[in-house]
Amino acid sequence: MDEEQKFGVKQKEKFKDLRASCDILSLSATPIPRTLNLALSKLRDLSVISTPPPGRLPIKTFILPHSYKTFARAIVRELDREGQVYFLHNRIETIEKVREKLSRALSQVPTFDNRRSGLENKKIRIEIIHGRMDEKTMIRIMDGFRRKETRVLLATTIIENGLDFSNANTLIVDDGTRLGLAQAHQIRGRIGRGDNEAFAYFAYRPRAVTDRAMERLVALKEFEELGSGYEIALRDLEMRGAGNILGREQSGAINRVGLNLYCQILADAVEELKSKKDGENSGS
Repeated sequence: MDEEQKFGVKQKEKFKDLRASCDILSLSATPIPRTLNLALSKLRDLSVISTPPPGRLPIKTFILPHSYKTFARAIVRELDREGQVYFLHNRIETIEKVREKLSRALSQVPTFDNRRSGLENKKIRIEIIHGRMDEKTMIRIMDGFRRKETRVLLATTIIENGLDFSNANTLIVDDGTRLGLAQAHQIRGRIGRGDNEAFAYFAYRPRAVTDRAMERLVALKEFEELGSGYEIALRDLEMRGAGNILGREQSGAINRVGLNLYCQILADAVEELKSKKDGENSGS
């Protein structure tokens, strides 16, 4: 089961209904709290692949105040080395206005090296893509991005999974506070998929940011090294809670007692049940 974090408890339980003896291998860069808690409690086996593909470099991550001027400079810097950019704005209702503001900001940035890029700032092509578009339109836009006709892809979180363009090495999220920690890490993984250094910019609005949202952004910056998915999942578990092993909740509850104490209580309960079962088997 790839991208296991995309499935709910009820959906995953259907596999057991189909066949009780079925072996299930779940894959995820950032396991959801409930799944990670099951592994830490020894109710599931866990394997961690921390070795990145050859040639990959860590993604340099920046946490900064919202500024179209800063965004434009970051885009120009990427295009100057003939790369491409993901710009994430997760509100379909205002995404067209964001393109207008971004185009206006780009027109005011000093021209980059035209001999290499073959473009002027004011002619930078920005395409929009989101989940309400029809399939043909989405395919056309992505084909243009693949052929490098589109230099900047303005998108919602639809880009979170499944994209693999080694030439796209700059990601700009105009409001990183709206993303969960694990989701932000997943989106960051859309860049840096080649041998070029990649840059991720997560912006926030100083007047609106909460302490919890800033905590997520700081954690994202802290764990920017390759293979940090497991550490991010652990931090997400601490922040959101472990959920309900016997229920459908995939996060919550743990913050009442703390991660270490919760895991200790659960581990003791599991060991007690195992001991009782072993005693019954030996007695029979």
